[in-house]
Amino acid sequence: MTLTRTRLERGRGALGPALELVHTGRAPTRAVLTAELGVTRATAGAVAAELEALGLISVDSRPSAAVGTQGRPSHRLAVDPDGPVVLAAQVHADGFRAALVGLGGRLVATVPGCGTVTADPEQVLGEVVRAGAELLRESGRRCVGAGLAVPSAVAEPDGTALNPLHLAWEAGVPVRELFTRCLEREGVPGPSGRAGPGATAAGHAANDLNLAALAEHRHGAGRGARHLLVVGTGHRGVGGALVLDGRLHTGSSGLALEVGHLTVDPAGRPCHCGSRGCLDVETDPLALLDAAGRSPGPESSLLEQARELIHTEYATDPAVREAVHTLIDRLGLGLAGLVNILNPDRIVLAGLHRVLAEAGGERLGAVVARRSLWGRGGGVPVLPSSLAHNSLVGAAELAWQPVLDDPLGTLGG
Repeated sequence: MTLTRTRLERGRGALGPALELVHTGRAPTRAVLTAELGVTRATAGAVAAELEALGLISVDSRPSAAVGTQGRPSHRLAVDPDGPVVLAAQVHADGFRAALVGLGGRLVATVPGCGTVTADPEQVLGEVVRAGAELLRESGRRCVGAGLAVPSAVAEPDGTALNPLHLAWEAGVPVRELFTRCLEREGVPGPSGRAGPGATAAGHAANDLNLAALAEHRHGAGRGARHLLVVGTGHRGVGGALVLDGRLHTGSSGLALEVGHLTVDPAGRPCHCGSRGCLDVETDPLALLDAAGRSPGPESSLLEQARELIHTEYATDPAVREAVHTLIDRLGLGLAGLVNILNPDRIVLAGLHRVLAEAGGERLGAVVARRSLWGRGGGVPVLPSSLAHNSLVGAAELAWQPVLDDPLGTLGG
C-alpha cells in the first residue's frame, strides 16, 4: 500500500464520500475534493491515491492550471475508464435489455433490446442475465454487482414485484430472489472476482422509474436539485419518483409515488387498477396512438412508434398535433396536482413524456402553472430527461451503492 498508515486511517472514512463526489462529477479536481470533504490537502491526496489503487478513479500525474488562473494547479480526478463495471438489466412490456455500466453512469456495453416477455419471470430474467454474462465475458472487465429495473412497485425488504400490471406475471413475484438465482446460475462474479456459492454478484431490484430518477439526479437533468420529481412513461403505463436531498424517497416499504393512478379524466379510459382516466392509461404511448387515430403495428415497440409519430408528423398532421396537445393537457393536470402536494424544485420528464415536453413545452408549462397553487408566483422548471437508458443506469446505481458506501471493505482492498 502506498499510503502511510496514519493518512489511511484518517482518510478511510472519507473514501466513500470522495468516491461519490467523483462518481457524480462534483469533484473534478483534488482541490475541489479537499474543499468538499473538509480535510487537509494531504488527506485528500491520500484518499484519491487509495481510490486510484483500487482501480476506481484516475488521478492525472501532471496537473496543469486552466488558462487565465493563478495559484498551484490541481490534479484532475475522473472515474477510471478501464475500472470495474456492474451488470444492469431492465425488463419492460416490450422486451428486455442488458448492459455493463461503469462509475459515472457510463454505459460500457449494451445488447440491443430483445426478447419476448413471457409469463415465466425466471425464464425472462434468465435470458437477460445470460445476455449480460456474455457481455462480461467479451469485455473481460471486473464485475462488482448487478441491478435490475422492472415496471412494478418493488416491496422492501422482500424484493417482490407487487403489481407488474403490464407484464403477464403474477403479483408478488420475488424478482430479487429470482434475479440473484439467475446470476448464480450464470456464474456472474461479485466484488471478490470469484464465482461460486456466496461469491457471485449480489442482485438488487427496484421500480424502473425510481431508478430513472436516481440516475437523472446523479448524472442527468436532475443534478443539483434538492427535491426532484421525475414522471415518465416507457412502453406502457406511467410512473413517478421523488428524490429528496439526494436520496430516493420510496416510502415505508418501497411503494411510494404510484403517480400513474392519479385520475386526470374521470370519464376516461378504464385503467388496469379498476379506476378510470388515470395517468397510466391517458398519457402513455398507446393513449397517444389511439388519440391520433393510429393502430399500433408489430414492427417496433409502442414507445418507438409514438416517438416516431411525434417526430415525423407533429408539425404536419393536425390529428397528431391535437393528440399531442390532449396528452400534454392531461399530463399537465397530473403534474400540477403533484406540485401542490410535493412542492419539488424541479421536474424531469422521461420516456414519451420527454418527447411531449420537447414538442410542446410552453403549453405544458402553462397548464402546470395555471393548475398549481404556486405556479403563477414562480413556475417549477419542467425539463426533459437527458440520459439514454436512464432506468438501466439507475439499476447500475443500485449495484454500485455498496461500493460507494465502503469502497475498501466491498472491494477487499
